[in-house]
Amino acid sequence: MKSEGEGPVSVTGSRNGGAGVLYIVATPIGNLNDLSPRAAAILSRVDVVAAEDTRHSGRLLQHLGLQKRLVALHDHNERDRASGILDELERGHSVALISDAGTPLISDPGYVLVREARGRGLTVTPIPGPCALVTALSAAGLPTDRFLFVGFLPAKRTGRRAALESLREEAATLVFYESPHRILDAVGDIATVLGETREIVLGRELTKTFETFYSGTVAEVRSALEADPHGAKGEFVVMIRGAEPLDHDEAAGALDLDRLIRLLLPELPVKKVAKVAAELSGRSKNDLYQRALELKQG
Repeated sequence: MKSEGEGPVSVTGSRNGGAGVLYIVATPIGNLNDLSPRAAAILSRVDVVAAEDTRHSGRLLQHLGLQKRLVALHDHNERDRASGILDELERGHSVALISDAGTPLISDPGYVLVREARGRGLTVTPIPGPCALVTALSAAGLPTDRFLFVGFLPAKRTGRRAALESLREEAATLVFYESPHRILDAVGDIATVLGETREIVLGRELTKTFETFYSGTVAEVRSALEADPHGAKGEFVVMIRGAEPLDHDEAAGALDLDRLIRLLLPELPVKKVAKVAAELSGRSKNDLYQRALELKQG
């Protein structure tokens, strides 16, 4: 049996020739004490560190007392840089891929590099550690047997609402990342599309000094955010309880509201369309009025 200290082995059981290893290293999302001893050891050993932001990652390496050759690898240059990094690996140099915080590739760069490394038959080894979505879910008090991670919602309201609409009947817990300057708009759109009574939990500044969780209905959490002077600061993980599953009879009779609204718009004023749709569905007339306006304009 292979001992714990041995390096990675390929599916054929042979070492990866003389090539180096691409390590996918999770780094802290706020608290530097969360860096694992294994991650620190790998960072001390590799020849190159591929980082999303070399200045940010340089501070982490400085904290560890390390001086390493840093290569920038981010969303805008990954396709161009991947080939050079893979050539480094084939020359026998080991590389650590890190992001600004958390586990690389989880809404962060690295997919192209890892995909092409595997395509060349190179060894890719994950070094597990912090991940914002898992950290938030573990303390949220929402169901975690099934969850759907959707990354960042679209930045513009129309796209954001359309994305939420497509997830309205999803039974799994929904998880998003959101930036501080869009969080209030995002929660407002969640209220409009998914309803003000849906259960939601927001995790802000996770593992940092001012870590905060907001939980309750969408309406309650929106009020709490608006009342908190720090409510629009720091990065957020947004977690929403999934929709209650429909039973067979409910599913058979469920309305496709967008289709209904589109059919009514040529025949009735928007206000009347919203009233009819609300009476048939039991949903908020104001919400349906906004949706009818969007469909008419779009």
